[in-house]
Amino acid sequence: MEPGFLLSGRYRIKDLIGRGSESTVYLAHDELLQREVAVKLFRNDADDVERTRQHGQEVRILAGVSHHALVTLFDAGADLSDPESRLTYLVMELVRGKDLRHRAAQGPLSAAHMALIGHDLADGLSYIHRHGIVHRDVKPANILLVDYSNDDRRPRVKLTDFGVAVMLGHNHAADDGGTSGTPAYLSPEQAAGEPAGPHSDIYSLGLVLLEGLTGKMAYPGAPIQSAVARLLRDPQIPEELAPMWVALLSSMLARDPAERPPAREVSLALRQEVINGAARHRAESLQPATDEEGRMRAVERYRILDTPADGAFDRIASLAARMFSVPVAIVSVVDHDRIWFKAHHGTDVTEIGRDPGLCASAILQDDAWVIENASTDPRTLANPLVAGEFGLQFYAGVPLRTPDGHNLGTFCILDREPRTFSAADTRTLEDLAAIVMNDLEMRLQSREAVSR
Repeated sequence: MEPGFLLSGRYRIKDLIGRGSESTVYLAHDELLQREVAVKLFRNDADDVERTRQHGQEVRILAGVSHHALVTLFDAGADLSDPESRLTYLVMELVRGKDLRHRAAQGPLSAAHMALIGHDLADGLSYIHRHGIVHRDVKPANILLVDYSNDDRRPRVKLTDFGVAVMLGHNHAADDGGTSGTPAYLSPEQAAGEPAGPHSDIYSLGLVLLEGLTGKMAYPGAPIQSAVARLLRDPQIPEELAPMWVALLSSMLARDPAERPPAREVSLALRQEVINGAARHRAESLQPATDEEGRMRAVERYRILDTPADGAFDRIASLAARMFSVPVAIVSVVDHDRIWFKAHHGTDVTEIGRDPGLCASAILQDDAWVIENASTDPRTLANPLVAGEFGLQFYAGVPLRTPDGHNLGTFCILDREPRTFSAADTRTLEDLAAIVMNDLEMRLQSREAVSR
């Protein structure tokens, strides 16, 4: 289509953005609302009933969704100015920025950026899956990196191209099989010509995340060889990736769809990784006014590091273990790189590294942090305390918060079996934490009174 063409008397075609087998996307100017938009113009083939049905399906899907990680549909129609050439089109928001395919060609992205990108995408997939929609073509070329032209360095993405998406029926999938999607990113069931469900999108997203982290496509090659390869072998997940990534990608890329986590769990796992990454960044920062440094000044002020074991705290930890019928109860203090157990009922361990310790995550919360089943909770899938010899299955921790808002550590209980934890249980644990914190506050005031 030539630049300058006025589509339906409203959309002035400008530049070509991209071309696919079924459609072409142009930059256009909306003459009515005076804004730039993206116009997706479909191939003109009135005799192809199936293609016409797919176009209508895409319009219905996009018209019914609204989410920050999905491209927004503005309009849909057909230009009949030429009786011999019907022009069917969609008008969508214009996303300024490259797609992930072009960005990935420059090399691997950082794990921090991939966690943010993956969180957005998983959040968007969770949204459409709840609405009975399966995308079926999650790939880097359909992931647009949003450029807001400001100082926000957080990568933000939008999923586009619902051309082969399907809507699930009440009791069965509208997808009756057949291979739809891009060969390099198909799930095993798609490669086998079987119906694709929500878990197929999870597999494709796993391949996208793996490629972003490594800079290498998991299944390169000609379409047929690429599609068949995943039926013969699992993708290679480098061991040098962080344990969280290895565990998450392994679950997302399981051949059996039933073993893959739902999009909501993937979103939560990546959100937790974003939070943990931000905490590590703060802890490593040398800037003098970070929250972590303020927290550490509070730890030093209360003089609870490098001090002898405290019998009073041991007794309250023992009381907590009896009240909740758990084998382990701990009063912890989180240092720069270690977690110190000021009281530890049920274990002889007195310290662990900060990264694997769940208390390091608990102090980032405003209230109780509860993991009822650590072996299935995406926040703890890769934690060595869960996967290793200790066999942690349950954790509930309440921050020990100072009056000026700093979290020194936690009062926490642990179990090697999953358990439920009610709101009443949470309040009880909060009361025990308050007793510990009150004791620490009284000691601090007594020292200050003596020094005056």
